[in-house]
Amino acid sequence: MSSALSTSLKRTSMIKHVPRALSLSQHKLIPFLYRVISNYGTESTSTTPPTSATDHIQTKLPPAFGTKNAQRFREFNLEGRVIAVTGGGRGLGLSMAEALMEAGANVWCLDRLEKPDNEFNAAKRRTESSYGGSMHYARIDVRDKEHVDSILGEISSQNRRLDGIICSAGINHLHPAIGHSQKALEEVMAINYNGVFNSATAAAKQMFEHKCPGSILLVASMSGLIANKGMTSPVYNSSKAAVIQLGKCLAMEWGRHGIRVNSLSPGHIVTPMVEMVFEKNPSARATWEAENMLGRLASPEEFRGAALFALSDASSFMTGSNLIVDGGHTAW
Repeated sequence: MSSALSTSLKRTSMIKHVPRALSLSQHKLIPFLYRVISNYGTESTSTTPPTSATDHIQTKLPPAFGTKNAQRFREFNLEGRVIAVTGGGRGLGLSMAEALMEAGANVWCLDRLEKPDNEFNAAKRRTESSYGGSMHYARIDVRDKEHVDSILGEISSQNRRLDGIICSAGINHLHPAIGHSQKALEEVMAINYNGVFNSATAAAKQMFEHKCPGSILLVASMSGLIANKGMTSPVYNSSKAAVIQLGKCLAMEWGRHGIRVNSLSPGHIVTPMVEMVFEKNPSARATWEAENMLGRLASPEEFRGAALFALSDASSFMTGSNLIVDGGHTAW
């Protein structure tokens, strides 16, 4: 175990462990003030829920009183949960990790960078001073199954739980299919598909081990659904299509064990990977913006909400789904 990882684990182990939300059978109904409006516009107030076969959604949640992060939408609260994010050292992965931390989670950003990027250090300082969660960094190579198993095993063992993972590590390689090198093909697939498979299965094993229901989000791409104009990346595109299918298969395998698996398919985001495309094909930006219903590209911060939704109880009935957030690019 690296010294940095060991030190962070010790700090995390001192955090008070918060039990997961109560099961539905344990919830006690809480009186709410209901506002009743008739078809004729008159209104009245009552502490009795409307008589219907369906309970008000909030009556199924545990009381908010006395909790650290009492809030209206308590199903988004991640206080006390432990979540890992591969590719979390910068860019999209870091933006999503920061959102989870702001919701109260203890987040482990895992990346192949030897040291965390300055972007990570800035995010850590900014969020830990204002929110109840925490952010940690550990180096990982998602291509190395044993290494991935070891890192996630250490994190979950020290915390006695693992509630979720976002598999966000990925690379691109721009080249037509004819003449595409075998080495580049294997590298893209090793990270974009094998790495996602290794990370998801390693996380699920820890959830089984600690009897901890959880949520897994696989970062795919709209490129797994379409052939992008202005980006000749046949291997990258097909690797993301494989990730979308993987999410459905894992959801089927693990759903009855309390583990949900979904994929996220972002549209074009301004990240270092995309900037690389623009360097090789300057006209790509104008092409992508023209193909987008909003007429612009996304920023990494615009996926914070999707990540929080997928990793929290707010998406408790969603599994095997592919969440498309692409500015309408694939909806023409």
